[in-house]
Amino acid sequence: MAEDVYKNLQVLRGIPENQFLSTMGFFSASIGESCEFCHDDESSWAGYAKDNEHKQTARKMVLMMNAINKSYFGGARKLTCYSCHRGTDFPKVTPNLAEQYSAPVVEQPDVITEQAEGEPSADQILDKYIQALGGAQRLAAINSFIAKGTYQGYAELEKSPIEIMAKAPGQRTTVIHTSNGDWTTSYDGRVGWVAEPGRPVPLLELTGQFLESVKVDADLAFPGRIKQNFTQWRVGYASTVNDRDVEVVQGTSSGDFPVKLYFDKESGLLLRQVRYTNSPVGLNPTQTDYEDYRDVSGVKMPFRLTTTWTDGRATTELSQIQANVPVDAAKFGKPAASAASQPVSR
Repeated sequence: MAEDVYKNLQVLRGIPENQFLSTMGFFSASIGESCEFCHDDESSWAGYAKDNEHKQTARKMVLMMNAINKSYFGGARKLTCYSCHRGTDFPKVTPNLAEQYSAPVVEQPDVITEQAEGEPSADQILDKYIQALGGAQRLAAINSFIAKGTYQGYAELEKSPIEIMAKAPGQRTTVIHTSNGDWTTSYDGRVGWVAEPGRPVPLLELTGQFLESVKVDADLAFPGRIKQNFTQWRVGYASTVNDRDVEVVQGTSSGDFPVKLYFDKESGLLLRQVRYTNSPVGLNPTQTDYEDYRDVSGVKMPFRLTTTWTDGRATTELSQIQANVPVDAAKFGKPAASAASQPVSR
């Protein structure tokens, strides 16, 4: 639990350690500030725990938000930090006339609650996607792959080597070889782990929604099985991604929150995936954009992936993908813990 790992927790107690860190990311997204805004000393985890005025204010804000939700909305989470702050450290209180008289920004809902009228069915969109990748027969012929390339985080000056190993059905491991040690995320189809340098818990077994997240990535690694791996398909209203018209399809992978997939209307290829994890103060979105599709053994695979979440963004650029190569089952098991114990910015 968070209070077993981090010191000086007063409000955010009783939650898992990785949910606590995602809550920090929600704060960052809400007020538009990075870690040092509330943490004066980032030299160690003890330094992160030191108190200051910003931390004290944040605690009061969380208590206020919880009290409003309890008193006026029956305990349902209708108000979050982001409701008022919207990316600034001071809530906006004055109307913006330019916004009032400009074209409205149409935002996608977190969850598609019903099938959009006039849109194609999920089967039609998914069939087009499978065909765009090379067809069901060619997709079924690929049962494993090993990819290599580089990984670069948002604040990192240097790129780090990355390896991605996957095996059907639903096994996937990534290893990022950083200067501080290997950052490994593994999933064997049942159990998932993260070994990351600079974390106070150097090796963490994934549970709940965080386990569900790695399962989604493992399932999407073999898209020929997409209809079987997800259920409760719904189609939302058309949208755009990077000036491309897209069709939005939502599926459920047995978790608490569904996954939204954005397919290029023209090519049929998957351009974006959006999923959510919960925190005590709001939902945290994770977005993965797929680009640079190339032919691998007769199947199109993305060679550039950009993953964005509330406390980071990273770009993976692959240089090679080898299909149907042997992958040792041990690669998807419990990784070795990193020896690094000091905080690492990412």
